[in-house]
Amino acid sequence: MPRRNRIRGDEPPPLRLSGGPRLEVRGGREWHVQPISAAQALKAYRCPGCGGEIEPAVAHLVAWRADGVLGDAADLAARRHWHLHCWRAA
Repeated sequence: MPRRNRIRGDEPPPLRLSGGPRLEVRGGREWHVQPISAAQALKAYRCPGCGGEIEPAVAHLVAWRADGVLGDAADLAARRHWHLHCWRAA
């Protein structure tokens, strides 16, 4: 039987692991979200969701506010790297 690619109920949309930034709404705020592939992940980062380390060569995403009051440059400077599962759970 073929696989169905539809979202059921209130599940968040699946995360893409390639492509440019997209806009998501979380907690009433807009966020730019940029997937980072394992090949692009060259450094270690600290995930704000769990406090754990994101090792190099691990696919993850970068998120920054799209509606911050201090402007785009400040929002981009405050971007954070998240584990995929931590972002889904946030």
